[in-house]
Amino acid sequence: MPEKPISLPKIGRTSLFAFLTLCFALLAVSFAPIFIRLSETELGPNATVFNRLLIFFLCFGSGRLITEKISPTINPDAEEITGQQWWLLGLVGAVAATSLVLWAISLQYTTVAKSVLLNNLTPIFTTLGGWLFLGKKFDSKFLVGMAIAIAGAITLGVEDLSGAAEGSLLGDFYALLSAVFLGTYFLIVEELRSRFSATTILLWRCATGSLILIPIIFLTSGQFFPTTQTAILAVIGLGLISEGLGQRLLADSMNVFSSSFVSLFLLLEPIVSAILAWFIFLESLNLTTWLGFAVVLTGIYLAQTSKAATSDVVENSDNSSETVNYQ
Repeated sequence: MPEKPISLPKIGRTSLFAFLTLCFALLAVSFAPIFIRLSETELGPNATVFNRLLIFFLCFGSGRLITEKISPTINPDAEEITGQQWWLLGLVGAVAATSLVLWAISLQYTTVAKSVLLNNLTPIFTTLGGWLFLGKKFDSKFLVGMAIAIAGAITLGVEDLSGAAEGSLLGDFYALLSAVFLGTYFLIVEELRSRFSATTILLWRCATGSLILIPIIFLTSGQFFPTTQTAILAVIGLGLISEGLGQRLLADSMNVFSSSFVSLFLLLEPIVSAILAWFIFLESLNLTTWLGFAVVLTGIYLAQTSKAATSDVVENSDNSSETVNYQ
């Protein structure tokens, strides 16, 4: 496909669009706890995740197949794929499913509050992994912003721990390990976005993730699919909204923002979920929640002004000539 030159001033508008995309993604993934709560009135956590991934794969995979049959176009994803890219495509689903399963297991041994608290450490692992293995650099502005945002998120988690100190170190370990795999997932997606579309990456994530979960569900609960109307609607919401809209828009945003910034931005997810639960389940919100929201936003704003918040695609564009080539 011929390349069309795009002038550098358009990158600013692209960044604004990507930020709005990230906000919509945050809203979509924040519905996940609501849908999970409704789904687990009948299904176990592993079956809930399985249905989430399977619904996305069936709906969006069929949609892509029909679109290509109706109006065939040159698909840039169909170009020759290197061995490393094949390996990353297979790994993205395994890593994502492992993170979700570890989080589900942690909830069997420790409290939800402690599990969420430890999962809020994901930006640390994303940043550390990017620095150690991908040679990414992070300036002091980004690191300070990350520290402020994580501090705000941890403050909320510590408050939730009051009266819920029970739990074992094994559950805490699983929750922490889940955060490590989630950070790894973000790094893999950022690498793949330079070559594949967001839909392609998500289709691989859901296909391999579903296959991995089949034996796990078979050996545990044994129930794969929901039968009640509430659970059916919940898993459909997970597959189409949280996965289809939320995770796809997150992958889209990594064409502009770094995986470290995206994982940092997702620290707002528990807060947005709490606000949604306030509207839907009439759960109470206190002053600490709103203060934590303000602190996390402050850290995210500071990190967003850093060059480390942009992906390598945009950085390479800034360091090149006066035009940027997009296929």
